[in-house]
Amino acid sequence: MVKLDKIRSDLESQLQIDKSLHYVDVRADTLEEALSDASVQLGVKISCLEYEVLEKGFSGFLGLAKQPWFIRVYENSDSAAKKRKVFSKTQNTTAESVEKTETTNKDGEFFIRYFLSDINLKVTLPVGAGKPVSLQDVMGRLSRSDTVSLKEAEIAKYVKNGTGGVYEVIGQYQHTPAADATFVVDIAQDEMEATITASAPSVGGSEISAESIIRALETQGVVAGISRQKIDDFVDKPVYGEPYIVAEAIKPVDGRDAYIQYNFETDRSKLKMQESESGQVNFKELNLIQNVVEGQPLAQKMLAERGKGGKTIFGRYLEAKNGKDINLPLGKNVVVDDDGRTIRAATNGQVLLIGDKINVEPVMEIEGDVSIKTGNITFLGTVIVKGNVDDGFNIKASGNIEIYGTVGKSTLIADGSIIVSLGIMGRDEGLIQSGKSIWAKFIQNTTVSAEEYVIVADGIINSNVTARKRIMLQGKRAAIIGGHLFATEEISAKTVGSNGGGSETVLEVGIDPQLKQRMTDIVEKKNTLAKELEDTNLNIQSLENMKKVRRHLPEEKEQMLVSLSNRRDEILQETDNLDAEFQDIQGRLHELKVIGKVSVSGTVYAGVKIFVRDVKDEIRTDVKSVTFFYENGFVRRGKYEAPDASITKQVLNGYSAN
Repeated sequence: MVKLDKIRSDLESQLQIDKSLHYVDVRADTLEEALSDASVQLGVKISCLEYEVLEKGFSGFLGLAKQPWFIRVYENSDSAAKKRKVFSKTQNTTAESVEKTETTNKDGEFFIRYFLSDINLKVTLPVGAGKPVSLQDVMGRLSRSDTVSLKEAEIAKYVKNGTGGVYEVIGQYQHTPAADATFVVDIAQDEMEATITASAPSVGGSEISAESIIRALETQGVVAGISRQKIDDFVDKPVYGEPYIVAEAIKPVDGRDAYIQYNFETDRSKLKMQESESGQVNFKELNLIQNVVEGQPLAQKMLAERGKGGKTIFGRYLEAKNGKDINLPLGKNVVVDDDGRTIRAATNGQVLLIGDKINVEPVMEIEGDVSIKTGNITFLGTVIVKGNVDDGFNIKASGNIEIYGTVGKSTLIADGSIIVSLGIMGRDEGLIQSGKSIWAKFIQNTTVSAEEYVIVADGIINSNVTARKRIMLQGKRAAIIGGHLFATEEISAKTVGSNGGGSETVLEVGIDPQLKQRMTDIVEKKNTLAKELEDTNLNIQSLENMKKVRRHLPEEKEQMLVSLSNRRDEILQETDNLDAEFQDIQGRLHELKVIGKVSVSGTVYAGVKIFVRDVKDEIRTDVKSVTFFYENGFVRRGKYEAPDASITKQVLNGYSAN
């Protein structure tokens, strides 16, 4: 048999559940749209909603007689309970976090309030080195003529331990209802806030409690935005005679518009010059070029956010605007990643924001000179300079380098080819290195190396030039005067050397210049190691003789002897490795199929030294229209053989600044 008490208990439990459930009334063209709007208002997923149909919608016929849906939507009890549990846990965690991180000192406080016929006490404990509440101060405040009784033991306990942020009853007083404090609730016309205006109690009157304020708000229909914190603050420190805000609408938050997050500096004025460790600025390193490699992410679109709806204090929905979407700023040589949001470089080059478009330029064009205005150039692509390269300024490029003017005492390094329309005047410090071929009108006092060809119109003067294929001079003057030239296959010119001697002119063909240079480096390294080995052996011998005389050495001398012995072993091993590498290079040079030749259509002047496969021919008298080649271990001189002109045409046609 079900008893009345059981029914009453179940109904009270259900009432508490119902009170915790919030609802919104929504109108929309379709049921799905109505539920979607309700999920935003209630802040829960659609799957956590329950609803009842107030007015059934109708899609109409041919757009006529269309009727919207009108539904009342609730958050289901399971979702509400879970949310309360999470909220409670978050509040506790936050309170603990605040308590742990609180570093300021704060004195304890106490508040005495008279609600109905009860005397209530609230005590907050001190923080840090703050002063605690004094029992004497509390008792002094409680000594009123209308006090009927006090619980002194409990008062002492609360003063010591605090009341946990709530008011506790600690006695009774003689209550005069006519003297109670009063307040009125005012609702703003736009339903965005509610205020109370209170009048102070007279002697024996009750003060305003938090519960009475909340009840008054609920009576007025306020269901959202009630601030318990502000109400508690009012109870602790009442404000009389002026409006006091106790509830505020939950304002809608418009969604953030989509935007582009750039991975490069879009404001070129913010690019900084390079500084040394001491803080000195290098005005040649202006860092104006932002290089990127193929596939590098350049920017990402951050998606627009959905707006978060608000509520008036009466629970009416306040619509928020959703963020606006934007198009991707796609320019030249960029691609979009699979995620549809990330912009990547489609090639190597410099990234530029032109207008509002992201571009990657594989070719960098400089309208004037490379000078203090541009600084040094380092670029992942091809560089075209329509002026000169001034002394002391350098260019490095992963593509080609093309100079319309002249190159001074500078460094040019390219993975591709280098073309200098006029001349190169290195003043004994210039350096030109190409991963392919080099073209120039003339080369003077410069070190030059190319993996393929070096092709010059007028002349090469007092320069060190290396080409792993051919060095070809084809102009009317086409002279080689002074310097040291290496080429694996062929060197061709109109004249070599100068009438009357002058600077030494050495031409070498039939060998790999890099291997030849490596052999030279090995010889120099071995000489250095031999000198170090000699000094090391002398030091070891000196320490060993000392040890024989004294029978033992001091600890630091013993460690030195061990260190020198280890270094001697390292030198011997390194020397053996260099010997093996030297022999290997010699074998590779002997197996080189390219014999090599030097072809001169005009005059080879006396004093010129020509090496073909390491065999030397020193010119003692002028020779004209001759080709030097290797045969049976000797350098032979034969009739002049013109170089294959199709080679230069083929190379030039294959060049592309793009």
